[in-house]
Amino acid sequence: MPSLISQDRYADQCLSREEKQRYARHLTIPDVGIEGQKRLKAAKVLCVGAGGLGSPVMMYLAAAGIGEIGLVDFDRVEFSNLQRQLLHDTEDVGRLKTESATERISHINPGVKVTTYEEALTSENAEAISEPYDLIIDGSDNFTTRYLTNDLATLTGKPNIYGSIYRFEGQVSVFASHLGGPCYRCLFPEPPEPGQIPSCAEGGVLGVLPGIVGCLQANEAIKLILGIGDSLVGRLLHFDALAFRFREIKLRRDSECAVCGDRATIKELKEITFACNMSTPNLLEIDVQQLKTRLDQPSPFILLDVREPSEIEIGNIEQSIFIPLGDLSERIGELDPGAEIVVLCKTGGRSAKALSILNESGFTNACHVKGGISAWAEDIDSTIEVL
Repeated sequence: MPSLISQDRYADQCLSREEKQRYARHLTIPDVGIEGQKRLKAAKVLCVGAGGLGSPVMMYLAAAGIGEIGLVDFDRVEFSNLQRQLLHDTEDVGRLKTESATERISHINPGVKVTTYEEALTSENAEAISEPYDLIIDGSDNFTTRYLTNDLATLTGKPNIYGSIYRFEGQVSVFASHLGGPCYRCLFPEPPEPGQIPSCAEGGVLGVLPGIVGCLQANEAIKLILGIGDSLVGRLLHFDALAFRFREIKLRRDSECAVCGDRATIKELKEITFACNMSTPNLLEIDVQQLKTRLDQPSPFILLDVREPSEIEIGNIEQSIFIPLGDLSERIGELDPGAEIVVLCKTGGRSAKALSILNESGFTNACHVKGGISAWAEDIDSTIEVL
């Protein structure tokens, strides 16, 4: 496998005495040595996201001696991040993640340059941001960014090191159609419908899991930079933390793929927003202020909470009845088709999906709550806990 870093890119790099001491365990590996360490020093890696996956990726790449790390993230550190995002500490809560990440990396390896972009990755800025970098590591947590990152890497001919996590399971691959493999769209041409797949915030994630998956992503980046080993191009690695089982799935490029296929139709970057938009067209919705008004009135209606029992245990609106979204189709007989039903979830995604199920089953007097119980806790009742 050829290295991403050509000889003329690293030829003028030199290692100081301190660097030789720092990377001594690399230098004694025949497949790395002085030349390989120079390749690492000349490399530039763009990491999209400074969260659960971005944390181990950036820490291990910095420790390995990557010359420059670009970081795209506009979020601030929250307490709920600290269980898995080890780039950030308790005292960082409220800070921009780019700030705490830069500080942490400087403590790990002051020789690494960190370039930050405190903004969301969009179709307008993506090409300019990615231009200086050799490869892209996808540490995103939403489908809009995931598809944009894939299309960006494919259209610019850069490897896209993909990782995803959910509860106890994770996946890793290298999407690089220019190297003969598939891209993300070859597997998933279109994003899922709203609410179909819960986010990590809604479904949860075991704290150590992103550490495992992120380390695997960092490993793939280092191999590509050094030009050693067999990359995950054309392979998807699935990890089940509960069974402690790795499973490899062979992947093939789809000749009909919209972005990397033989007759590709996607020639420029365009964001996918419709699939991740919590406000779904043709579905009725109310905001939390309207819900409060309804609850204060004597007219009866059903407030249906479709979150998981573990979420409801943490905080709920006491007037609610509870049917998890995954059980709704089987338990729909428990609801009166003639009643007015208001559906609630955490942020509005699952309630929109639930509303579609109700409509398809003949419930004509139903709506869902925009922003869900998170908006309720923020705007109406701060005593309700939502994680």
